Amino acid sequence: QVQLVESGGGLAQPGGSANVSCAASGVIFRLNAMGWYRQAPGKQRELVAKITRGGDINYADSVKGRFTISRHNATNKVYLQMNNLKPEDTAVYYCYAEVVQYWGTIPGDYWGQGTQVTVSS
Repeated sequence: QVQLVESGGGLAQPGGSANVSCAASGVIFRLNAMGWYRQAPGKQRELVAKITRGGDINYADSVKGRFTISRHNATNKVYLQMNNLKPEDTAVYYCYAEVVQYWGTIPGDYWGQGTQVTVSS
């Protein structure tokens, strides 16, 4: 199986910064795309940022210019640096990875357990 374990997050003030990281482990032949989604209370889960193995990135319009996603392929980790935080960034942030477990098999989607980010004064 594959496990995604997030760390970081917590409480930040408006205009402040926070970061979250995620480590993938288990039976992994190759990690394709990795990324971050978030879900605020009463809302659907939405894409925050995604990065391919080759480094192509896309961001949600709401976080462009404020959030930065990066990954380290050698250690199967993905990071999200969040700057100039707003109260509307408050949500549970979920790590996502598209994983090929064995050569020649179809990739599967895996999720972390989520980590809370709260932006409040």
